[in-house]
Amino acid sequence: MAVRRPVFTENFSANLSDIQGFLGVAGAKLFDRFFDHLVEDVVPMLCRFPLAGRSFLERSVRSNEALAGARKLRSRLRADDDLRELIVDDYLILYVSRARQIVFLAIKHHRQLSFDLKRFWQE
Repeated sequence: MAVRRPVFTENFSANLSDIQGFLGVAGAKLFDRFFDHLVEDVVPMLCRFPLAGRSFLERSVRSNEALAGARKLRSRLRADDDLRELIVDDYLILYVSRARQIVFLAIKHHRQLSFDLKRFWQE
């Protein structure tokens, strides 16, 4: 299997800035350490082993709102896209595995509220 090329969305970059602000001055060293780990270890690992994360859309959903959201997400993905999530330390990474790319969509610290997919999937 060929190594895939990483692609970072504006949303992913904005999420990193949000995390840095969220952690504040007291968490600056923690953020720097995690960022180094992300760049040096996590990104290369996912480019080589894209199925390391679990499938996002195979999660059990229990509400009509969640079902509608999952259908909407599926409609926006390409045929070869595999939407996945990976937990690394205190962070949840949302990414799409494609034939030649790993597209990094979003990242959140576990204490932050949720992903803002509306901003990413603008029509």
